[in-house]
Amino acid sequence: QVQLVESGGGLVQPGGSLNLSCTTSGFTYTIGWFRQAPGKQREGVACISTVDGSPYYSDNVTGRFTISRDHAKTTVFLQMNSLNLENTAVYYCAASSFPRAPRAYCRGSYDIAYWGQGTLITVSS
Repeated sequence: QVQLVESGGGLVQPGGSLNLSCTTSGFTYTIGWFRQAPGKQREGVACISTVDGSPYYSDNVTGRFTISRDHAKTTVFLQMNSLNLENTAVYYCAASSFPRAPRAYCRGSYDIAYWGQGTLITVSS
């Protein structure tokens, strides 16, 4: 059983930045960030292979968000820049103990066994 602990959410003004972190209790192959906005389905935002660091980004965050991992490969960061109102959502960290391609993992090709508790990001002026 892998446990995920997220941190870094909060209130930010449009155009601002936030950095999320997700720490796992053990080694996982793929870690991703998903979000669920009010009234919408959960969607993959950015995912990364902890093995080689290869990332995937959804189209609507490419160029604004950066996902990275630490040297120990147990913490993943999501740097979010140029936030807008549409980015308001609960952000969840997810992880796989099997090798999963980040793109497929983010796009929902696999059942997700491990979820974090979620952290709320509110973009508002």
